[in-house]
Amino acid sequence: MEIYLVRHTETICEKGICYGQSDVDISVPFDEIFDRIICELPSEAIIFSSPLKRCVILAKHIQKNIKTISYQEDERLKEMNFGDWELKSWNEIPQEELNPWMEDFVNIKVSNGESFVELHDRVGDFLSETISKTNQPIVIVAHAGIIRSILCHQSSLPLKDAFNNKVDFGQVIKIDF
Repeated sequence: MEIYLVRHTETICEKGICYGQSDVDISVPFDEIFDRIICELPSEAIIFSSPLKRCVILAKHIQKNIKTISYQEDERLKEMNFGDWELKSWNEIPQEELNPWMEDFVNIKVSNGESFVELHDRVGDFLSETISKTNQPIVIVAHAGIIRSILCHQSSLPLKDAFNNKVDFGQVIKIDF
């Protein structure tokens, strides 16, 4: 089955801000980037999106420009919950909190947030529940963490190596799952 993983476009957040599940806007103008993304997608697909507006804006544009079999927003496609670190500069996060997480982001949970393994588990639930029920092409509009997790599921890449998968803003990655 063809799955198209689409990362949202650039946000209005300054570089170096940890925004995770914060519902931030995307930078404008985005029409040219959206049109390029559409050209990389199938003409007909099932669309799933994170409910965060930086993904929904793009997903709705895709929905208008391809034949959509169905469209659904799913909470499990939200970016990692960075808890107390949300909307803080990475430089503001106390080193005694940041360093252990940097050493083992897979298992260490952010204060009032989640670990990468928790994100990976919810992505696994999403995949097993939704992906297995169709043979139609699927477009998933989501975040870098979610896309890296899906790529780990698909390739059996260890979670500690998830960042080996580079995922740019507005990038489309086609996989066979």
